[in-house]
Amino acid sequence: MIETWWNRIVEGFARAEPPEVTAVELAIMVLAAAALSIPRFTWRYFGLFTTVVHELGHAFAALMTGRVLKGITLTMDHAGTTTTIGRPGWRAAWSGFWGYPTPAVLGASLTWAGLNGWGPAALSLGALILLAALLLIRNGGGLLILLSAVAVSALLVLTLPAAFTGHVVIALGLALLVGSVRDLGKVISVHLRRRRELQSSDAYLLYRSTGVPSPVWLLLFAVVIAGSLVAAWFPLSKVVGTALS
Repeated sequence: MIETWWNRIVEGFARAEPPEVTAVELAIMVLAAAALSIPRFTWRYFGLFTTVVHELGHAFAALMTGRVLKGITLTMDHAGTTTTIGRPGWRAAWSGFWGYPTPAVLGASLTWAGLNGWGPAALSLGALILLAALLLIRNGGGLLILLSAVAVSALLVLTLPAAFTGHVVIALGLALLVGSVRDLGKVISVHLRRRRELQSSDAYLLYRSTGVPSPVWLLLFAVVIAGSLVAAWFPLSKVVGTALS
């Protein structure tokens, strides 16, 4: 099974025929994304995956600037911490920023990849990143969460027919986009109504480390997320335009 999985991973790194997505299917995908990210029951589980992406965003941003990555902790209440070591300054701010925006950026990237025939490659790359991320986890709950994500990813790689991969990747991208908006709303509500939870806010932590007010960081989060939504809409608009023409 491991050999089969690896062969499917390698085979995925090639461009496939772009999927034919109809307006009806796109509407179903949007509803499915909302169903994963809006109701509390489904968000309880899908939100854990969004948290994984959030923390991996911090981790990759830290590595980009040469900071030393010590590890990641994840908990079942959608909290997470990425610990890095390095000199304070713009590098720390850069790694601290790329938490909330990362699910949106990844969501837009997956949407583009799925629509343009790179769905299998996205699925293969994602599976490898999740597998490698196991080395970074530093607590039992986090290991359970990430192992679950790895298991789902492996199952998709093994069982998903190539013809459907692009469709699934698009749907996953849309779900991450919706999830990023939900998480942004959550962190904004922390600053407006639940200020006793400020220590959980990246915007507040960035304020403490840089002196730049939290609202500025929240606005920057919102700008990147909004930009990701616009970036995802451009390829999707062709599907809608084709249906209306």
